[in-house]
Amino acid sequence: MNKNYYAVIMAGGIGSRFWPVSTQEFPKQFQDMLGTGQSLLQKTFSRLNKIIPSENIYILTNTVYLEITLKQLPEISEKQVVLEPAMRNTAPCILLSALKIRKENPEALMLVAPSDHWIEDETAFASDVQTCFDAAQREDVLLTLGVAPTFPNTGYGYIESDKSDASEIKIVKQFREKPDYETAKAFLAAGNFLWNAGIFIWSAKSIVDSFEKHLAEMNSLFSKGVDVLNTSEERHFIDKKYPEAENISIDYGILEKAANVFVKKATFDWNDLGTWGALYDKLEKDENQNAVVNAETLLMNSKSNMVFTDSKKLVVLDGIEDYIVVDKEDVLLLFPKKKEQEIKELLKEVSNKFGKKYL
Repeated sequence: MNKNYYAVIMAGGIGSRFWPVSTQEFPKQFQDMLGTGQSLLQKTFSRLNKIIPSENIYILTNTVYLEITLKQLPEISEKQVVLEPAMRNTAPCILLSALKIRKENPEALMLVAPSDHWIEDETAFASDVQTCFDAAQREDVLLTLGVAPTFPNTGYGYIESDKSDASEIKIVKQFREKPDYETAKAFLAAGNFLWNAGIFIWSAKSIVDSFEKHLAEMNSLFSKGVDVLNTSEERHFIDKKYPEAENISIDYGILEKAANVFVKKATFDWNDLGTWGALYDKLEKDENQNAVVNAETLLMNSKSNMVFTDSKKLVVLDGIEDYIVVDKEDVLLLFPKKKEQEIKELLKEVSNKFGKKYL
């Protein structure tokens, strides 16, 4: 296993569209959403650990999730958990990780990936990552894995590549925001658009150089602490300086500005497990298209439902169609599947009426 390979798993979000299972106290990345016996974070770590040494895998998360992270990943040490004292989107945490990794190993190549994605063909994933690592070692490039779209999804960002480029790794023309339905259909028809999976590969040197060029103020802020990174004084520096960083994504801050951004089309199936509907799509269904996690069920005249319980509870449904049915401790949710995007807004109403106890 190559000691120059590193990974950074982003695991700081709350996953509010998976409420009531995903809560501020115990977000979805720490939950066994697929009913496999492993949390999404554990599955992501296991997938990366096949090509990257366990001691080279860093977890980016919020300060409050340190204990649960170490409990779920006994293979790592506390120094591999990079704690964000404030929510500042993806650019600051990626820069901080890159500076830490470059200090430890100037030859480092690093992969950045979310903690909550579904990837079934892990062999194909490893092959794609290896191709990108090889390219990042040869050249000063910022690479991303794009997923071939299977339908005009309006919930994903898209990557437009050069149509005339026949090579395996193509130059990125531009990143496109989440489109409306007609625009998404046009993207698919064009044939040179991929879903943005948020998986990036580059050398630590290349990404730090890009920050120096495109987010100089942020780079200056964090570079002042390079001497204390990976030491006992690091925590104090991060707690003091991190909240001063600009709140900006890696896409806006770096990738949309840099001229050396390339994309490789993924050869694996992928799903951004962002909603109950996305989870439903990837689970096995019964003969009436019901998807079930954990529950024992008696489903009569009921079809196309997403049923989730946090224990082996018996769920009996009759005449229920296209619903999300979730039983989690002190919350029972029955919500139309077609309104799943409204769950995030629903939390505001729950909070207004009941306070924070159910969130």
